Order: sequence, then C-alpha cells, then structure tokens
Amino acid sequence: MELSTDISDFTRRDFTFNGKTKPVLTLGDAGPAVIVIHEVYGFTPPLARFCRWIADAGMRVYAPILLGTPDAGNPAVITRGRILHLCVSREFTILRSNRSSPIVDWLKPLARQAHAECGGPGVGAIGMCLTGGFALSMAVDPVMLAPALSQPGMPPRDAPALDISAADLACVKARTEQEGLEIRGYRFAGDPLSRPEKFETLRTVFGSSFKGTELPDSAGNPDSPLGRAGRPPHSVMTGDLIDAPGQPTRAAADDVIAFFKTRLAA
Repeated sequence: MELSTDISDFTRRDFTFNGKTKPVLTLGDAGPAVIVIHEVYGFTPPLARFCRWIADAGMRVYAPILLGTPDAGNPAVITRGRILHLCVSREFTILRSNRSSPIVDWLKPLARQAHAECGGPGVGAIGMCLTGGFALSMAVDPVMLAPALSQPGMPPRDAPALDISAADLACVKARTEQEGLEIRGYRFAGDPLSRPEKFETLRTVFGSSFKGTELPDSAGNPDSPLGRAGRPPHSVMTGDLIDAPGQPTRAAADDVIAFFKTRLAA
C-alpha cells in the first residue's frame, strides 16, 4: 500500500543555530522530545509514518530537514545531484573516518531547544544511514539520553570505522560508564552499506551499553524499491519495514520507541 504524502498534521518551524537556519517538522502536543533525522532521501511518507508512531506513544517529534524539501514529496531514490551536493557540502563528512559531521553542531542545540520546550529528563534521537551516526555524536551533550543508530553507513569505504571523532567517542563512552547511557542500533544482516563491522566496533567500544539488533534480509519488505530491484534491504524503520503484526521490522520500530519512552520517562 502506497503511503500518502499528506503531512498536514505536522507543523513546520524554522530554527536558527550557529548562523544556519533549517526547517523542522514537529508532531505531538506533549511528552519528551525525540529528534528524528532522515535518510539521504530526505523526509518521505515512510518516515512520516515512523514519526507518527513516536507521537502516538506520547512523545513529541522534531524532524529536521537537512536535505530535500520540507514535505513528504521526496522520492526514495538517490539522485546524482544529491550525491554531488553531499560531496561538496561542508556540513557532512561522508568519506573520512573518525570525524563528526559539522551538521551535528547544529543538531545539538536543536536537541537542547527541544528539551527546553518539552521538559522531562532529556531527549532521544535516531539517525538513519547517512545520518545514522549523528545520534551518537549528539550524545556528547548530557541532554541526550537515548541515542539510536538505524543502519549507520558512514564512512562507506572503511567498514569498521565510525563517523565520530575520537574525542567525541571517548566522551560518549565515559557517559555509558559513569551515567549508564545506553545506545541502540538496527541493521539488516546483508546490508552492503551498513556493514556488520560497524556494529562490532560499537560492541567493542561500548560493551553491554550498546544493544545491536540485526534482522535477517528475509524480514525486509519485498515491495520496497530495493525489494523490487532484487537488492538487500536497508531502511529498517522506513522503506523496507513491513507494517504488520509479527513482522521483525515492525518489532524493531516498536523496540526503539519503547527505548525512547523508557529512557525519557520522568
């Protein structure tokens, strides 16, 4: 079933931090804040669905628009123009290992603003694919209490490496040891972009503080663009998710939503 591009239930707001203004789609009237960072495609109907599930669970969603247009009309395809933009952009570090992307310096104050508006003990965040590691980098800030990484893929040329600086990684590790910070991760077992070596690195660094869920490729949606092309599934929470009872991908979405709700409970 094709999802609607209608997102009239969301509210657009523009936020300015560090001299940069970006639109943010918000949803939910109350509850702690969760930052939902879209994939390389931008904001899409499957992402809007995932945001609604979080809001329905009693939390308020902040979905920053880092690429594409601030609506759900962005197609789930990677265009040549998008790749060229990323290659020359100073906001994203996509090829270099052990570097935090500069855009994280805009996302961290967004998280603090969301916390100020919503209250509670802190905020949660989830990044996906290109942005998968952003939630980890954001966790240097004490306001971040529930970071989640869905199919983290950067940097693509160095399978075990993470897109976070050594200093930021050490800071997050200290928080897991001193504050009990927990981290979640999700990927498909055969995903050629989000490689298993990244999860092994996360387990080595964080030990039991990192809980990684790896789904079989058979759990992916055969009717997604990747499924129809005969390629391995990739987008756990969005395009390759099967929204039906008993499906592993829907269970993964429910798991991360429960993680947010538990960690952000007053």
